[in-house]
Amino acid sequence: MKILAVGMNYASHNKEMRNTLALQEPVIFMKADSVLKDGKPFFIPDFSSEIHYETEIVIKISRLGKNIAERFAYRYYDEVTVGIDFTARDLQARLRKQGLPWETCKAFDNSAVVGKFLPLESPGDVNQLPFHLNLNGQTVQQGNTQQMIFSIDQIIAHVSRFFTLRMGDLIFTGTPEGVGPVKVGDHMQGYIGDRLLLDFWVR
Repeated sequence: MKILAVGMNYASHNKEMRNTLALQEPVIFMKADSVLKDGKPFFIPDFSSEIHYETEIVIKISRLGKNIAERFAYRYYDEVTVGIDFTARDLQARLRKQGLPWETCKAFDNSAVVGKFLPLESPGDVNQLPFHLNLNGQTVQQGNTQQMIFSIDQIIAHVSRFFTLRMGDLIFTGTPEGVGPVKVGDHMQGYIGDRLLLDFWVR
């Protein structure tokens, strides 16, 4: 299973992070086999003092595909959930400054958290999905897939030029504004619409 992720896919988050790039295509990075699921706790790693949540819509690939045309991309995924791309922000800042790769700040163990997957038809139009994250009972991040710079189908068409997509692969589609730090004892709950799909604690 591969975990592919899209960076800078919401203009609001780009402004929040002071990214000024004019994107012509999706920014893709990979996370290691680092999935955390089934409500298991997330343990803050000892190599960072600034772990941030980034809430995202996640899709699951349902069939083998390569060089997929955008108009056929909808045939290649059939489940969706909400997830969190945890980022070691302090480590990311240092790596960026040095012009070094990002894997250690983005792909560390358990950095890709996913909720319960729903059949695609269940939550409604995948291009208009509202989602949000509650932290200790308060909404701290919310977005809608209609705000994405690159749609899910555009993302699939793009990444399949470079990587063969296989059944079970996951794609994190980008985060809106509102990212922030977590601490021990935080309770995190992720929703698509009013459906609670992600529910875990930070330890």
